[in-house]
Amino acid sequence: MRDLHARRIVVKIGTNTICREDGTVDQAYIDDVARQVVELQGRGIEAMVVTSGAIGSGSSELGLDGKNKDVAMKQACAAVGQATLMLAWRESFHRYGKSVGQVLLTYGAFSDRARYLDLRKAIDEMFRLGVVPVVNENDVISTDEIDEIFGDNDKLSALVASKMDADLLILLTDVEGLYDRNPEADRDAKLIPTVDEVTKDIERIAGTRKNERSTGGMRTKINAAKIAMQSGCNMIIANGRTPNVIERVAAGEEIGTLFTARSHYTNRERWILFACPRGKITVDEGAENALHAGRSLLPCGIVSAEGRFKKGDVVRINTLGKGIVNYSTAELQALIQKCQEDRAAGRNGNGTTVINHENVVFHD
Repeated sequence: MRDLHARRIVVKIGTNTICREDGTVDQAYIDDVARQVVELQGRGIEAMVVTSGAIGSGSSELGLDGKNKDVAMKQACAAVGQATLMLAWRESFHRYGKSVGQVLLTYGAFSDRARYLDLRKAIDEMFRLGVVPVVNENDVISTDEIDEIFGDNDKLSALVASKMDADLLILLTDVEGLYDRNPEADRDAKLIPTVDEVTKDIERIAGTRKNERSTGGMRTKINAAKIAMQSGCNMIIANGRTPNVIERVAAGEEIGTLFTARSHYTNRERWILFACPRGKITVDEGAENALHAGRSLLPCGIVSAEGRFKKGDVVRINTLGKGIVNYSTAELQALIQKCQEDRAAGRNGNGTTVINHENVVFHD
């Protein structure tokens, strides 16, 4: 048995699991998921669902399966499919006397501090009221999120788990977990029960298997695992069609592949680390050393500033990590230029702090 002690769980269900072969939503499956979530609530465990299937079910309803879709067509399919999907979830939970709350997210909801805090408050209030949050990407308006770089609910679910202080993220898919080799090509492939570190070998064996309806494969799940593990959240990949899989995983039964929680950033540090950066600041070696030593970033340690950011935005710092900047792009470029002029004139003019040391978070 696994010792998980999860009090808040995020359950993510993939398109291939929630939809039938013809792309329509499998209502009986959703009914079973709702039953398990309600059972968890009865044991004092808060659970929220991240659901895929909007584009897939909308595509099926419109007779567009198998067609190459541009962004506008995907958005149209998502608009049609989202209504169908939420109705299915509402009907299923209504059978158990539970209400559902639709939460449509874009990456921006995690990148703006004020919006993120409002989101946290709203979801915490849903839990207080006994409402089950049902989360999906807002594909109708988020063209970037439909793109493969952002458009997989694996990453979304990991960010939700990170930002909402979940203890466990369960990714329900159509395979048993992560194998040491491709099980479709090698009958001797073995399931990996536990991953304590995402190494290059783990990334290599993940592959990119996916089909026409789904946007992700095992590689997107490994990327999600990195986010979850760095957030102090355990993550499990399991077959969504395993009987009572959610209850059994939450109870600690050894099903699927467990990715163990490692780092324990504070909530604020997690927000900085996983926010979408609005720009990039390149610093010299001296500034790198100063940041690692716990000192703040000063203008004269900056080589260049890229992007369009304002005071309070998150920016990337070299490949070190991210930080909250105290100046806009234009203001910072003016400070950098003044430092260069001071140096040329033999003056020491470091200026004011660009990023405070407490607002810098390094990657593991």
